[in-house]
This record gives sequence, C-alpha cells and structure tokens, in this order.
Amino acid sequence: MDLFITKTFLGNLMGTFFICLFIFIMQLLWMWVDDFVEKGLNMAVLIKFFAYGSITLVSQSLPLSILLAALMTFGNFGEKLELLAMKAAGIPLLRIMTPLIVCCSLLCGVSFYFQNTVSPYAQMQLYTMMYSIKQSSPESEIPEKIFYDKIDGYNIYVEHKDKETGTLYNVVIYDMSAGFDKANILISDSAEIINTSDNKLMVMALYSGEQFSNLTDQQTKKQNRPYRRETFTRKEVLIKIDGGFEMKDAAFIKSNAASKNIKELTKDIDSLSLSNDSVGEQNWRGVLRSTYKGRTKLNPNDSTMMVRENVFNINTDSVYNTATKESRLSWKRTQLNKVKQLKVDYEIKSNIMRSLDKDLNRHKISWWEKFTLSLGCLVFFFIGAPLGAIVRKGGLGYPVLISVATFILYYIFTTSGAKLAREGEWYCWFGAWLSTMVLAPLGIFFTYQANKDSGIFNGDSIKSFFKTLFAIPEKRNITIKEVIIEDPDYTDCATTLEDIYNRIGQYKKTHRLKKLPSIKSVFFTPDKKTLEDINENFEDVINILGNSRERDVIKKINEYPVLSTNTISSPFKNMWLNILSIVVIPFGIIIYLRAMFFRMRLLKNIVKIEYNTKKLINTFKTKGLI
Repeated sequence: MDLFITKTFLGNLMGTFFICLFIFIMQLLWMWVDDFVEKGLNMAVLIKFFAYGSITLVSQSLPLSILLAALMTFGNFGEKLELLAMKAAGIPLLRIMTPLIVCCSLLCGVSFYFQNTVSPYAQMQLYTMMYSIKQSSPESEIPEKIFYDKIDGYNIYVEHKDKETGTLYNVVIYDMSAGFDKANILISDSAEIINTSDNKLMVMALYSGEQFSNLTDQQTKKQNRPYRRETFTRKEVLIKIDGGFEMKDAAFIKSNAASKNIKELTKDIDSLSLSNDSVGEQNWRGVLRSTYKGRTKLNPNDSTMMVRENVFNINTDSVYNTATKESRLSWKRTQLNKVKQLKVDYEIKSNIMRSLDKDLNRHKISWWEKFTLSLGCLVFFFIGAPLGAIVRKGGLGYPVLISVATFILYYIFTTSGAKLAREGEWYCWFGAWLSTMVLAPLGIFFTYQANKDSGIFNGDSIKSFFKTLFAIPEKRNITIKEVIIEDPDYTDCATTLEDIYNRIGQYKKTHRLKKLPSIKSVFFTPDKKTLEDINENFEDVINILGNSRERDVIKKINEYPVLSTNTISSPFKNMWLNILSIVVIPFGIIIYLRAMFFRMRLLKNIVKIEYNTKKLINTFKTKGLI
C-alpha cells in the first residue's frame, strides 16, 4: 500500500511540478520581454536565460506542485473509493499519509540543499545575464519623458515616440562624451535612429533644431565664457554603442543577498551589522559636533551624554534687542542657512542609514527564507492531503482552484512580511516566517478534520454553517400523514398553547425585547434557559398536532416560525473569550450588533406565535375539536 501511494503521488508530482515551473517561467519572461525585444539575442543566450531562470524558480514551484499533487492524489483516492477501502480495513488517515510525509520530508531536505548550493550560483548568473541584456543595444530602450543615461557620455530626453515609424519628437541631447566642461546641447523637433551594420555606432538624424557648445574650458576665474549656437535643418550625430551581447563580470552581482549561501550570509550579516553600527555612530558624532560645536563635547565613556564647557552667561535677548536691524536680519539669515544645511545633512545621512539597514535586512530575510521555503513543502502537503481526502474530487478542477487560492494567500503573506521586514517595521525572522505561521495552523486543522472524517467542505455542512452564522430562519413543512395511529388530544394541546402564550408574553415583557440589550445580558449572563424551555414545550405541541387529519390545522401550524434560542447572546460559552471579544473593540461591536438584530427578530417571531396561537385555538373551536 505504501508503495502504491508513493508511486501515485510521485507521478502526480512530476506532472504538476513542470506545470508550475512553466507558469513561473512565463511570468519571468513576461517581466523581461520588453528588454528582449530588438536586442538581437541568439538562441544560446536565450537557452541560458531560461536554464538559469528555471533553476532559481525551483524553490517556488516545488511547494505549489506538492500542494497540487497531494490534492489530486487523495482526491482521486476519495473519488474512486480507494480511500474508503483503506479506512474500512482499519487504517487511519495519518497512517495512509505516513509514506508521503517521509517523502515530503526528504523533498524539504533536497529543497534546502538546492537553495543553499545550486540556487545562489544560478541567481548570480541570472542577474548578471539580465544586466548584460539590459546593457546591450541600449538605444532601443530610450523611454518617453525621462532622461536616459544608459549610453556612456550622453543624456537623452524624448517627449514622445511613434511606435509605428520609430520617430522621436522633442528631443534633447546632452553630449558630454568630451568631458563635462565641453558639453554640447542639442535640441530638435524630431529625430530618427539608424544603426550601422556592425552595431558599433548609432546615427541620430536630428531635424529642425539648435546646438549649443562651449568654445573654451569652463574655469571659475573667467567671468565670460563664449559659446557657439548653431541652427540646423538636419544634423547627424554619431554615438558609439555596444550593440552586441557580451556577458558582464559577475563580481558586482555577488553582493546581492539572493546569490549567497547560508555560510556567506552569516558572515556578511555579521560584517554588515558592525559596519552599519560604525557608520551610525560616526553620523551621531557628526550630528553632535555640527549642532553643539563650540559649546559641548562628547563624553568618551558614553556617546549619548554631553559635557558642557566654555559656556558663558550671556543675555542673548539683550544683545539681540540692542542690535541694528541689519544685524538682526543678517543673524536670522545665517542661522536659517545653518538650519537648512543641517536638515539636508540629516536627510542624506538618514537615507544612507536606511539604505544600509535595508541591505542588512535583505541578507537576514534571505537567510531565513532558506528554511521557510524548504519547510513550505511539508506545510503545503499537510494542507493538500487532508483537503483532498475531505473534498474527494480528483483531476485538475477542484485541486487547481484550491491550490491557486492557497498559493495566493501564501504569496500575500510572504510578500507583505518580507516588505515590512525589509523596511524595518517588523523583525526579519517574523516577516520571513509569517506565511508559515499562518498556513501551518491551517494544515493542522485540516489534518485533524480529515482524520475524524469531517465533512466541513460538503454542501450540507457549508449550508448548515452559514445558516448557523447568519441565523437564517427555517420554514416548517408539515404535511398530512397517510397513516395516523393516534389522533392528537386537541383539548390538551389547546391548554398547552394557552400556557405557552402566557409564558412567552411574560418573557417578552420581562426581557424588554423592544429596547437595546445590555452588555451583561449579551456577553456574560444571557437568560437562555427560560426561552429554551418554552421552545421545547412549543415544539412538542407542534409534533403532536402534526398527526392531525385536519388540513386547516396543518396549515396553521406551518405558519408558526422556528425559534432560534442561541442568537441573542455571544456565540462563545467561555467567559474569557467573551472578555477578549469586548477588548477587541470592532469584534465586540459586531457581536453586540448581531445580538441586537436577532433580538428584534425574536420579538417579531414571538408576536407571530401569539397571533397564530389565537387563530389556531379558534380553529379548534370552529371545527368542534374542543
């Protein structure tokens, strides 16, 4: 049996793995398709790109494929009654899952080894290739309304591009290939790009424009700097480009956290932490020196404390009031300029520290993801296998739907946790483990429900759940029975109905159902016993009258509503849960509003019971039954 289950699961896993990998590769291609267009890349480059991309996407494809394969395997077992046969033989679900748990545990180890050894190298090569592709034929990437500086020595601005003809409109070119001091500025109404046959030069044909260029070097001592202004109808500009694809050096990509294994990440995290602390301390000391210069000094034993020195008791208000208007204005301008400089300096240092902290957080998140992505294989299995056993639907219908919903949930929590951790809002370990902490309890819950043969996902269970949640009222459907052994005692039923009429009227007055309920009656001391006793006696009478041969009596009892006795209070029986629901303000308000709504419905049903009771007793008298 273990061999049969394992072979079935691995067969499904092979198919689902390549399907998921293909989907992720298409997503990667869709993200980079704009950079591939008009690059002239040969087949060897594309094959390498897809090969490295496939290797880097294995860690994401494997958990999703395990989820889908587990759903299909156990769904097929349930649909073909094979799972029922196994359970009928006395084999519990956890024992059926045991070989696959061992298999998925081995896959977790393979995934971890793959991420720590193979994936970092593939990530480095893929990022290097992406950068190299981006750098090849940069002229094809000139965007609209943005200064493009990917061509060495040039900065090009294009207002609009005609995608059909390739014509550029309102073009501005800053030519600094000869140096910043000898910059040329060209402005034209339109332009066309023509590449030479060897792809080494780009010819830009400019139409209806002007050129501005310096005639001498810019030197600070010269007051006058002559320049030349030229107006042209058509002018060609030769720009040297690198039109062919050439693999760049991967050394600069090595600093990327995704291209490192655990050993390298551990070492770099330690180095970056010390480096960031040193930079932060230097910035702190610099801020103190610039702010308290000439008045304070740092305490060498504690960098957060300052010792005042050379501070004289000067009445600054008197000096300011006795100064001239020009002096006051000069002081204000001087201090304002100092404040602006300090503000700019603080913002620059803050941005530098934020960038350094982000880089450190990326390394920490990457370190934790080596474990979370591997453990995700086991978590997804414990979600997929029980759900397949519960749903009992094979094929690719329900399994794909459930897998996509689960993976979207996983992706949302993974992305949100990583982003907040990278920004420093959360601890890195918490952001990296967030998706696992959310999905693992789901896996435990589904496994528990499937192990005790729960039908939480069948139609009747779902319908019953929503009826209980929203207290959807049921309708009575009592019909005349073909065989009646004993007719009801209408006199005794009338007496019981009159007693219920009086008791339910007293309950309505005592509990003041027309007014808002108190918090105590909703969350702590709800009076359910009285209403439950009334409802029990009422249903007994209805059951007795259901044996009546009179159509009018059956019609009248079908008009009675079904009372719901557990909706006018909190759904929790535990006192601490009720206290917690009050503390969590929005949740407590929802429970209170729910109780208030069902309290109004209860009042409406009681009024209807009183009215129908009078009519039913009159029917008894009219028919001569009492």
